[in-house]
Amino acid sequence: MAKNLVIVESPAKAKTIEKFLGKDYKVASSYGHISDLPSKELGVDVEKDFEPKYIVSKDKKDVVKNLRNLAEKADTVWLASDEDREGEAIAWHLAEQLKLDQSKVKRIVFNAITKNSILKAIENPRGIDYNLVNAQQARRVLDRLVGYELSPILWKKIKSGLSAGRVQSVAVRLIVEREREINAFTPEVSFRVVAEFRTEEGKSVKAKLPKTFATKEEAHKFLKSNVGASFKVANLETKPAKKTPAPPFTTSTLQQEASRKLYFSVSKTMNMAQRLYEAGLITYMRTDSVNLSPEAVEAAKEEIQREYGNKYSKPRKFSQKTKGAQEAHEAIRPTDISIHSVSVERDQARLYDLIWKRTIASQMSDAELERTLVKIEADKHKEQFTANGEVLKFDGFLKVYIEGTDDEDEEQADLLPALKVGEPLLNNYMTATQRFSRAPYRYTEASLVKKLEELGIGRPSTYAPTISTIQNRGYIERGSIEGTERNYIQFTLEKEQIKEKTLSEITGSDKGKLVPTDIGMIVNDFLVNHFENILDYNFTAKVEQDFDDIASGQEDWTLMMKDFYKGFHPQVKDVEENADRETGERILGKDPETGRQVSVRLGRFGPMVQIGVAEEEEKPKFASLLPDQTIEGISLEEALELFALPRNLGTYEGKTVEVNVGRYGPYVRFDDTFISLDKGEDVFDVSLDRAIEVIKAKQKADAPIANYKGKEVTKGKGRFGPFIKWDGMFINVNKKYDFDDLSEADIRELIEDKLKKEAEKVVREWSEEGIRIEKARWGRHNILKGKTKIELPKEVDVSKLSLEEVQGMLDKKAPKKKKTTKTKK
Repeated sequence: MAKNLVIVESPAKAKTIEKFLGKDYKVASSYGHISDLPSKELGVDVEKDFEPKYIVSKDKKDVVKNLRNLAEKADTVWLASDEDREGEAIAWHLAEQLKLDQSKVKRIVFNAITKNSILKAIENPRGIDYNLVNAQQARRVLDRLVGYELSPILWKKIKSGLSAGRVQSVAVRLIVEREREINAFTPEVSFRVVAEFRTEEGKSVKAKLPKTFATKEEAHKFLKSNVGASFKVANLETKPAKKTPAPPFTTSTLQQEASRKLYFSVSKTMNMAQRLYEAGLITYMRTDSVNLSPEAVEAAKEEIQREYGNKYSKPRKFSQKTKGAQEAHEAIRPTDISIHSVSVERDQARLYDLIWKRTIASQMSDAELERTLVKIEADKHKEQFTANGEVLKFDGFLKVYIEGTDDEDEEQADLLPALKVGEPLLNNYMTATQRFSRAPYRYTEASLVKKLEELGIGRPSTYAPTISTIQNRGYIERGSIEGTERNYIQFTLEKEQIKEKTLSEITGSDKGKLVPTDIGMIVNDFLVNHFENILDYNFTAKVEQDFDDIASGQEDWTLMMKDFYKGFHPQVKDVEENADRETGERILGKDPETGRQVSVRLGRFGPMVQIGVAEEEEKPKFASLLPDQTIEGISLEEALELFALPRNLGTYEGKTVEVNVGRYGPYVRFDDTFISLDKGEDVFDVSLDRAIEVIKAKQKADAPIANYKGKEVTKGKGRFGPFIKWDGMFINVNKKYDFDDLSEADIRELIEDKLKKEAEKVVREWSEEGIRIEKARWGRHNILKGKTKIELPKEVDVSKLSLEEVQGMLDKKAPKKKKTTKTKK
């Protein structure tokens, strides 16, 4: 038996570390936290200094049992969880739950899973840092109190099933407030003048007028003043300039840049980074430091000099300006800077490439530029045009990397030809274009992370779960706003003539941005109205600072909790007793036919329009909003239209045809068959002919395309692409096959391949009992019986499981039947 037991959080990390340690070391995984607060109760004793009640969940009991057995046989137990507060808490829970003898426990940390880092950590063990543990406990307990006390209020006052969270609710507030800024925005109109000139050599120079005109009359008058005018270069300013590389990645800047350049969600970025870290390819990915270790700086210097030459090397140290940054940590970087690319799954490789380039660029020379400002004058008026140019003299770090930006209006400088003061220019054309000022931009996941970080809200480990949580709760969604067409005017001066034309553009299109839902807005308004201090940006940032002070030993976590709770709890009780129910109701006006009030509000099954009020003799009428409609945005006319749904279009083949809108968009109902219409298709424009068209297409798609072993084969397209269906089994059809022209041989091959794969998944089977054990992801196994599935830990040797053991597990998993008592007659 190994003398040393090393416990890490993940099996992937354990596998990597085991390569570096000898036979005297056994590396095991805790699979994250082995204990936590209970899920179905508060789990915090507010009367006993907010003492948490930690429990081991059912799915972790086997893990704990296995680790305890291993620990009892080891001489030394090395707690090697991550170096952040969460990792410190995991180490503490392991020591407590495994009842480890403190004399044989050693805590080690490392920011990279490499042989040198692991061996160095073992040479420099320490004890558990209880300040970090207390900071994690404070966050966990405070967030539990906020969630468990606010959520029941939302159930009573708004709708059951809702929940609130300290950081998540503040993130929702940011998005709601931005949406209202957009809705309240009134665009200002102006005319912008742009001209293209050419030199005597025929080279073009694009310039603009630094001022705008408020009216079309003023714009037209200015263009008219340029008819017959002569132009020349009035002034020429050339200045040297430099561009400095961005610092290496922190968690938030990696999330932002991966969103801009790779189009990754924040959670996907963290998932890919986690896997790169566990494979030993990058340093720890939860950090707010921009520091690089001296060894990394030296390695980058050598790599830059070898690849690009000495003049490209400029070793640098960066300092972090973000609130609460922990400078003792290191930025995210490759563990081996000489490795430019890695042979891993494609998205991991793309993220690694981004990290490598950013790290290398941060240690490279400034880019040297020459910036030119040209002023062009006319002989018929005093206004001057300006042209900005930029010439790259030395590319420096730009040879490797250019940082992305969230500024959608950022203008790029043009490359200008060589010019001289006094040089005459000819005007090719001049335009005065009507432009509209733009509303504030909706947040992307990346820009929301940036804003939270600027405000000091949350920390590296919280951004991804925060954004995932508010989307999963249905408070926020990724927008699919198509935009609307808008006309604008453009005057063009060309060949001494001015022409006016009307052009059109799509405005307000915003796909993939974060948009609040109706329920998100209603919950936000309720919380802001009644718990403004909890949702206050400064308060939330102050709480984060308190956690930092606890982590550094400057503040007692229980005193912090007492100070918070003495104001919070009475406020909760007051709101519970005195606040009115909140439905987000808006009065839209009156129904022109009946004169009854028309309102829109949140109902039991979602947003709805109501005609009439409960106090009237005639019962109110209700209609659900369409998926693209909101309580704040719907008009009276749109609301009244909803009462025409479902629309009866007529009959086809003797069956009723209706059109309506459901949860997933517009659809045609043909007897008992529901057929989706194209996304965005207006349900009020659908005719009977159009409905018959989709019915016929559905009938054709559902018709059997073949017969295999006496059973029909059909085909279709689902969320994961094209498929065929046979004997209740769905089989994906990849690009190897022509889906529109599948042959009998193709169909037979697809079915037989699927059957073979399904058979290979089964490693044990008791057919009479209907029980089987199948392979699952990450080297694990599942026990299956009917609809019951039990996921087994990786350590379980399924070849040794008996039928009795398996049945015992299934019996525990099976839901207990409720006892019914017969009423005596």
